[in-house]
Amino acid sequence: MSNESFARHLGVAVRTVATWHQRPDVTPRSEMQQLLDTALDRAPEVAKARFATLTDAGPETSEPPDSAQALRVAIAVVSRDSEVLAVCRRGDDGRGISWQFPAGMIKPGAQAETVAIRETLAETGVHCAVVRSLGTRLHPITNVFCEYLLCDYLAGEAENKDVVENVSVVWVDKAKLTRFIPAEQIFLPILEALEVTE
Repeated sequence: MSNESFARHLGVAVRTVATWHQRPDVTPRSEMQQLLDTALDRAPEVAKARFATLTDAGPETSEPPDSAQALRVAIAVVSRDSEVLAVCRRGDDGRGISWQFPAGMIKPGAQAETVAIRETLAETGVHCAVVRSLGTRLHPITNVFCEYLLCDYLAGEAENKDVVENVSVVWVDKAKLTRFIPAEQIFLPILEALEVTE
């Protein structure tokens, strides 16, 4: 299909399809990926075979390749005096929202500390420095492997720099943190480090 016909087939803008051609390393947002997955599922077998050949995506196996890495996220717990930085995220479906700490995906070869600092600045405009690791866990809701890092505020005004993913960015009084994020969802070492009582 041409860019135009594929865009019509998916019901998206032509520039979206053109961007995929120009930047094949771009990872589509979850709702767009679902649209693409559905289009592939509904495609004729010959088109699926051609797609697998062109992308070298052979038959699916239950075993990941040796080079596969589990999804890892660096989470920055940025403290400033009696406050902690929080972002209000849009849900993947665009409807629900939730309060969280600034976070970013750790790509293969990247360091959690670097990702935490970079993503905090990109999302909130706040410069921070990692003080220490608070530990790791498999998140009980998302099942993503999380690396938590306690950070000190250095400079910058907290503002929403990523309006696509976030609704708001605020400094929350540590004593009121559990009004934003339920205590049972907060990694216990975070509460201990911030001296928050549930």
